[in-house]
Amino acid sequence: MTERLRNPTHRASSTHLPRLIGTWRRSRPRNSGTVLPIVLLISAMMLTTSAAWFETSLAAARGANNVRDYLQAFHAADSALTLCARSVVAAAAFEPQPVASLSPGEPTQWKQESAFEAGAVAPVAQWPGSLRAPQCLIEAWRLGTRADARAYLLTSRGFGQAKESQVWLQMEPVIAGEQIERHWRRVAARPF
Repeated sequence: MTERLRNPTHRASSTHLPRLIGTWRRSRPRNSGTVLPIVLLISAMMLTTSAAWFETSLAAARGANNVRDYLQAFHAADSALTLCARSVVAAAAFEPQPVASLSPGEPTQWKQESAFEAGAVAPVAQWPGSLRAPQCLIEAWRLGTRADARAYLLTSRGFGQAKESQVWLQMEPVIAGEQIERHWRRVAARPF
């Protein structure tokens, strides 16, 4: 061994070669085949995480689109209701006292599709970004407890970009002489 250190050109004899190879094999770490499963596991985790993020972003985009559609329909219905209320108040100044032949109780024509479509007016010709122009139905009714007052049920319907995105709003203005009372009520579900 000392001879090998002194002479660098000295070659190991044939008796030393198997012993050197055996030592080399024993000192080498035994991790062959463990790197591939670890790499595959990390790749699978990254793919799963990215797929979950993609699904989350798609759901958030759908939710934002639904909120935008709802707000579009709400603003259309609210504007139609405001315009109808203005026209009712302006027309009430020129109308005579309420007709006694009106039936007492709240009108129900707004709940029937054919009656609503036939009697509804569109206060604006087109609402930007909506499928259809907003509509408003004006129904007069007689209050049982206040014979001198004129009452109306105003029902408006606004649309978003799809037919399913509709918002229904109602207001009950009561006009007694110079005094105007506005009773708001939001319609939660579509009647038809």
